Amino acid sequence: MRKGFTTGSCAAAASKAAAWMLLSGSEKNKIEITTPAGILYNPDIEDITRGESFVKCAVRKDSGDDPDITNGSLVYAKVSYAEAGGDLSERVIINGGEGVGKVTRPGLDQPVGNAAINSVPRMMIRDEVIQIMDLFDHEGALNVEISVPGGEEIALKTFNPRLGIEGGISIIGTTGIVEPMSTKALLDTIRVELNQLKELGATVAVISPGNYGLDFMRDTYDFDLDRAVKCSNFIGDTIDMASELGFEKMLLCGHIGKLIKVSGGIMNTHSKEGDCRMELMAAAAARCGAENEVLNKILDCVATEEAIEILVKENIKDKCFEYITDKIYFYLNKRSADKMKVECMVYANAYGLLGKTENADSFIEEAKKEILK
Repeated sequence: MRKGFTTGSCAAAASKAAAWMLLSGSEKNKIEITTPAGILYNPDIEDITRGESFVKCAVRKDSGDDPDITNGSLVYAKVSYAEAGGDLSERVIINGGEGVGKVTRPGLDQPVGNAAINSVPRMMIRDEVIQIMDLFDHEGALNVEISVPGGEEIALKTFNPRLGIEGGISIIGTTGIVEPMSTKALLDTIRVELNQLKELGATVAVISPGNYGLDFMRDTYDFDLDRAVKCSNFIGDTIDMASELGFEKMLLCGHIGKLIKVSGGIMNTHSKEGDCRMELMAAAAARCGAENEVLNKILDCVATEEAIEILVKENIKDKCFEYITDKIYFYLNKRSADKMKVECMVYANAYGLLGKTENADSFIEEAKKEILK
C-alpha cells in the first residue's frame, strides 16, 4: 500500500518553498524536504501569491492509500518578514491562520491559546525555513502562518471539537509519513515481526502501541522502544498471535492514553472501537476514595495527563495507578488464557512511570539480553 505525507510535512514543504521565493525573488514550483522518518518529500507547489514583503503558497495533502479525511486539502504557508521592534527571540515565528484550530483546553501537545500545530511539525517548519534563511544569509526573523481553507468544516468530522481544538484541523505527524491504515496489512505486519522475533530465539515479546515513551524507556530502562513490535491499536490480536507463535512471555509497554482502555477490557484501543478513558480514570479515583466533585473534574478532562494532574493534587495518583495496573494485568492475562504470561509497564510523558506489574522489570532485562545475543 502506498504511503502518504502528513499535514506537518505539507506545512513544512510549503513554508520552505515560500521562504525560498521570498528571499530569492524567484518562483519555485517544486521543493524537497526530509521527513523525520528520513524519507524525502518532493511535492508540487501550488497557488503561489507573491507580494512585496510576503509569499504565500500551498502543498496539496496526499494521504497515499490511507482514507484520511484531509486528503486533497491544500495546506498553505504565508512567509513574511517579521517587523522590527517585536519579539524576535525566535528566528521563525509560527502561527495558525484560516482552517487551523486553536487549543482551548489543557492536556494537548500545545498549550491553551496556541494554534494546533504540533511540536514535530513546528520543528520541521522551523528547520526547513532556517535552512533557507542560512542559504540566503538572512539574519532577521520570518513569520510563518499556516492555513487550510475548509479546515473548519473538515474538523467537525474529527475528534478536534471534543478535544477542545476549535476552528479548524490540527497540523500533526511525528514521522512526517502517513501509514495506510489497512487492518489486514497492519495485522500481517505484526505477525511477521513477531515471527521474526521468534525465529531469532526470543522468548519475551516486547510490544508497544507506538513510539510514545521512547525517551522514557531508553533513559529509565536502557531499552530502545524501536526494537519493540508495534501493535498499534490491536493489543488483543497481538496477544493472540504471540501466543499462537509459542512465546512464553510478553511485555506490553505503553502510554496511559491507550492502556487505560485495557483496564476496562478493551482490546482494540482505536477511538472508533471505544473511548472510555475518563470514565475508567474516574472509576479508579472513586475506588480510591475521591469525592464526586473530583470525579466530575476527571470526567470533564479531554486528555489522560490532564486527569493525572487531578489525581496528583488529590494525592491519590499512586494508589489509583496501582489499581489501574492490576486491572490491565487482569485483562491482558485473561486474553492470553494463561497460555502466555503477560506483564505491563504504563507511563505518561509528563509523569514517567505510572505503574508496572510484578515481573515487568525481569521481563525487560531478559528481553535486553536476548536482543544482545
